[in-house]
Amino acid sequence: MGTNARPLGVRAGGGWGAAGPWTSCVALRPLLPPLSIFFLLLAAPGARAARYQTCPTVQPDMLNVHLVAHTHDDVGWLKTVDQYFYGKPTRRFIYVEMAFFSRWWHQQTNATQEVVRDLVRQGRLEFANGGWVMNDEAATHYGAIIDQMTLGLRFLEDTFGNYGRPRVAWHIDPFGHSREQASLFAQMGFDGFFFGRLDYQDKWVRKEKLEMEQMWRASASLKPPAADLFTSVLPNIYNPPENLCWDVLCADKPVVEDPRSPEYNAKELVDYFLQLATAQGRHYRTNHTMMTMGSDFQYENANMWFKNLDKLIRLVNAQQQANGSRVNVLYSTPACYLWELNKANLTWLVKQDDFFPYADGPHKFWTGFFSSRPALKRYERLSYNFLQVCNQLEALAGPAANVGPYGSGDSAPLNEAMAVLQHHDAVSGTSRQHVADDYARQLAAGWGPCEVLLSNALARLSGSKEKFTFCRNLNISVCPLSQTEESFQVIIYNPLGRKVDWMVRLPVSQHVFLVKDPSGTVVPRDVVTVPSSDTQELLFSASIPALGFSIYSVTQVPGQSPQAHTSQPRSQKLSSRILTIQNEYIRARFDPDTGLLVELENLDQNLLLPVRQAFYWYNASIGNNLSTQASGAYIFRPNRQEPLLMSRWAQTHLVKTALVQEVHQNFSAWCSQVVRLYPGQRHLELEWTVGPIPVGDGWGKEVISRFDTALETKGLFFTDSNGREILERRRDYRPTWELNQTEPVAGNYYPVNSRIYITDGNVQLTVLTDRSQGGSSLRDGSIELMVHRRLLRDDERGVGEPLLEKGSGLWVRGRHLVLLDKARTAAVRHRLQAEKEILAPQVVLAPGGGAPYQLEVAPRRQFSGLRRELPPNVHLLTLARWGQKMLLLRLEHQFAVGEDMDGNLSSPVTLDLRDLFSAFTITDLKETTLAANQLRASASRLQWTPNTGGGLPWGSEAGGHVGGPTPKPAASRLDPASITLQPMEIRTFLASVHWKEYD
Repeated sequence: MGTNARPLGVRAGGGWGAAGPWTSCVALRPLLPPLSIFFLLLAAPGARAARYQTCPTVQPDMLNVHLVAHTHDDVGWLKTVDQYFYGKPTRRFIYVEMAFFSRWWHQQTNATQEVVRDLVRQGRLEFANGGWVMNDEAATHYGAIIDQMTLGLRFLEDTFGNYGRPRVAWHIDPFGHSREQASLFAQMGFDGFFFGRLDYQDKWVRKEKLEMEQMWRASASLKPPAADLFTSVLPNIYNPPENLCWDVLCADKPVVEDPRSPEYNAKELVDYFLQLATAQGRHYRTNHTMMTMGSDFQYENANMWFKNLDKLIRLVNAQQQANGSRVNVLYSTPACYLWELNKANLTWLVKQDDFFPYADGPHKFWTGFFSSRPALKRYERLSYNFLQVCNQLEALAGPAANVGPYGSGDSAPLNEAMAVLQHHDAVSGTSRQHVADDYARQLAAGWGPCEVLLSNALARLSGSKEKFTFCRNLNISVCPLSQTEESFQVIIYNPLGRKVDWMVRLPVSQHVFLVKDPSGTVVPRDVVTVPSSDTQELLFSASIPALGFSIYSVTQVPGQSPQAHTSQPRSQKLSSRILTIQNEYIRARFDPDTGLLVELENLDQNLLLPVRQAFYWYNASIGNNLSTQASGAYIFRPNRQEPLLMSRWAQTHLVKTALVQEVHQNFSAWCSQVVRLYPGQRHLELEWTVGPIPVGDGWGKEVISRFDTALETKGLFFTDSNGREILERRRDYRPTWELNQTEPVAGNYYPVNSRIYITDGNVQLTVLTDRSQGGSSLRDGSIELMVHRRLLRDDERGVGEPLLEKGSGLWVRGRHLVLLDKARTAAVRHRLQAEKEILAPQVVLAPGGGAPYQLEVAPRRQFSGLRRELPPNVHLLTLARWGQKMLLLRLEHQFAVGEDMDGNLSSPVTLDLRDLFSAFTITDLKETTLAANQLRASASRLQWTPNTGGGLPWGSEAGGHVGGPTPKPAASRLDPASITLQPMEIRTFLASVHWKEYD
């Protein structure tokens, strides 16, 4: 790292931890440079070629050192540079995050915009990655990743066309790398992937074996090369080499060429650079190597950087003539470097696992952020759910959703706020407290315009202008309308492509209520009292059609006194009584003495498994004689391997009604849980509440929920990758190098985005999560998930404050869904249930009595946006407005190859889209790449030769050329009547539509 960088072990890239890009302080400074920065790059009009034709010339018989001028994380190019300086035609710069660039762009004059367009056309200014942000890869859900990348890449496509399209993915700072992320990048059309961080042991092995670059086969289901991606590890994370940082933030000396000057250092720097380049080049296979010339917040004074780089390039290259040097230095970009590697026509090793967990030294595992700030992680996941509902209703209702009786509805603010939350210091939980608060504020602000949109759309689709109310605090049983009105309507929208039955729970006043379904039929209902409060909750089961809504009516029954089901306290003296809850599929048994869950039974499959569930906490390390490393926002490091049991027993209360059975467990003043079963439910629901975690004893605490069984799991467990494909994990093991395990707990933690499971080959125990968490199996038959953490020390990775979780993040409530199945059929259960969790129904209330939306048009109390349900293996990933008369549509096969062993859900499935939707007609359909910025028929990627023992490279014919772009797929007419999805395939379409009842 350059001298400006933090000491070794400190995170280079504190990024938004110091001051978030959308906090109040950001308004005090410009987001991107004035016009003069571009004059530093601007040359006379030059090449106007797309793709790689604007790349600089290299020397084929020399070591070519590609200098990549870049800034990371923050706005870069911040401050005024000298107006009088005009750049040289060889200079290049890359920019990454469109959240910043787009805001700056819209503030510029037409003249400035044209200057920038010219730089982009010439290849002087190149965009890498191009997402709204550089997203985290551990705590992010694949749907949210796709959304934020689509937002950024669409801005580039709309602004610069093909010239602005990034060729490479650039994730230089995320703290470990997921296989699903690489798969998504490949499906978006990227030619290669560059990243900075990997485990220190892994990096050492790769450097020695010349494996810093390789092919990443990022899907076990998609046919190569659909999810294959060339991947390169940067030599110095993303910092400049030591002593070569020429920014205002750096202390390195500038290049001084005048031998008469006492500051003269040109010869010394040139000699140093030649040694450095030669040493670095030995770890890479070609005669090309890259140096990142920039870092956090850099290029505020671009003149300093470019002036010194100009001198360095000229002086080093002069040595070719003077002393026969074989080193050639040039301004370059990641894409141009990749192009040279591709032309080398080498065969590359193939990687099939991922790059988690990441450690930057012994005892320094970055596995704490998998669980940091669990309240923010849940809010992000809820907001993803709400955004999809907003997008779908905007698509179904058409223009009426945006302008209607409730005002102007808009999905864009929430879309942008959600994109920002995917940043690697946002949903990761690794920002400072005030920045985390601002992320939550942005989400809240984005919900408002979507609520207006939903009101307009629901009025249009239901035919009734109601006074719609959104209760954002149902998780704590607060909803003023349902708690005060004598009668009200409950509108439940289902964002899935299949009908769902869902248990509605609403806080109500002390009365008896009658509930009627959309046809006016009275439905069963119950009222239960929430323990430790006087709040009553009304329960009823609602049936909601695919991509549609049902409207239920709730009315107080006058003259009847309420008979709410109160919880029955259990004392230890009643140990002879059996404590169980069960429905037609599941039975859960609790130890009557301790109140803990001890047994789970799948009645449908005749499976019985002893399962003990309890809460524990790890005492967070503050450093010891082995290492000074403390547990913090990034780092997880317990001070001992065995966690402390929260409590040996729980005070229990039992609730049993016709519609719900619950065991309420109270473990301590700051930890409780409700174990719940509804009729027809094939999983056990555990709703836990943790916090505020006490730290007055001076001990930071990291709280886990642990499930212990006798299953013989042979050190194996399984976790999802960003909510999609499943990866096998093995304790104290890495597939591509021999691990020296320094932290037996933290070093075995992995990101759990949606599920973790263990199996003995016959029986499988799966736990679904409602947010991203860290999890592991530290002994055979065991699963643990970290639910909350509160720490007293900073881990010295750039945040600069301990993870104390002040304010709303102190107290966290969440759910784990536990499934017990035969291993052969388990995927069917967890795939379909996970889909219901990520896209849960949206409840909207109204007092009733609204005016008709259109006179003489009868209102409807039920609606489906589909004429027929989607098959269970097809997930409607995206339905959103794309333009005036255009929609973005993504359909996904949500099963992997071979997952459904007894059925056909892992088989290809074919859909007819012609009359699938009821609210609009598709008049034209075009297929695109995953991020919708290229037509699939014209998209092509560079082809490479993977070393799999198979011979021919991707897409090549016998005797064909290996390097260069893959041949474009043979043009075939897209038939909307026959859209086939292979296992784990996502297909993306732009659909021109005609909304019904509008012309």
